[in-house]
Amino acid sequence: METGVYIPIISDYGFKATFGNEADSLFLRTALQALIKSDTPIREVHFDKNAFEALTVDSRSGIFDVSCTDEQGNHFIVEMQLGYAPHFVQRMKFYALHRFNPLVERGEFDYANLPRLYTIAFLEKSILPVANFHTVANLRSEFGEIIDSQMTFIIVELAKFTRQVADIETDLEKLVYTMKTLHTTEPTQYPAFWNEEWLKRAIDELDTRKMTPEERAYFARVTAANAEAVKAEKKRIEEAEERRENLVKSETVKNLLSLGVLTVSQIAQTVGVSEELVRKISGDR
Repeated sequence: METGVYIPIISDYGFKATFGNEADSLFLRTALQALIKSDTPIREVHFDKNAFEALTVDSRSGIFDVSCTDEQGNHFIVEMQLGYAPHFVQRMKFYALHRFNPLVERGEFDYANLPRLYTIAFLEKSILPVANFHTVANLRSEFGEIIDSQMTFIIVELAKFTRQVADIETDLEKLVYTMKTLHTTEPTQYPAFWNEEWLKRAIDELDTRKMTPEERAYFARVTAANAEAVKAEKKRIEEAEERRENLVKSETVKNLLSLGVLTVSQIAQTVGVSEELVRKISGDR
C-alpha cells in the first residue's frame, strides 16, 4: 500500500497505532461508541490479551487485531480485513464464540448476567447483500424481532462508503471517511472535523513527519514484512489458479480423447497443451 505523508489507518501499522494505541485510547473509545451507536461515552478501555488458544486439540488458535473491555464490562473484538473475504462472517462467529465460552465459564455458567460482546470488522471490500456501509446484526426472529442482543456483530464495508465531506455529520461517518482517505490527502486539504481531538491524536500517530527514528525503523520492518506476505499470497493464488487451469485442460483432453475423432496433434492444438501431455493422458485411460 503506497503511503504519502500519512500512513493508512487500514494498514497493519496504522491500525495498531490508532485502534491499538494502549497509551492513548481516546480514538478507540470514540470509534467504538460510534460503531455501536451508543449515546453513552466510553470512559475507559482495558486492552485484553489478543491471542487466544485453541479450545480443543483439533480447533484453531489465533490473534485478534484488537481485544478490549470497557468500564461497563462490555467486550469488544475489532478486526481489519484487507482484500476480498467473502466468508469473513464465519470468521467473526469463530472469534466471538472463542470469547463467549470463557465469559460463561467465568460466570460459573450464569447465563443471566453475561456482559455484551461486540465483534466488529472493517472490510476493505464488500461481501454483504445490503446497501448500507454499516451493518449491525443480532439474533432475530423471522419477523425481525430481537431475540438476543448480548452478542452483536458489526460490519463496516469501506467500499460502500461514498459520502463527501460536505455531507458528513456523525462520528461514524467521520471515522470511515478518515479510514478511506487519510493516506491520500495532503495536509492542506484537511476537512474541519480532522481537528476534533479524537481524530487529531490518531492522525498525529500516522504523520510520517513526526515519527521518531525508532518508529521509522519499526514502520520499515512492518512494511517489508507485509510486502513479503503479499508476495507470498499472490504466488499462492497464482499457483492455485495454474493448478485449476491444468485440471480443466486435462479434463478437456480426456473428453476429446473419448470421442475418438481428433488426432493427438489436433487435441493438443485445440486445448493448448503439448502432444506429450495428450499421449500421457491417453495412456492413463
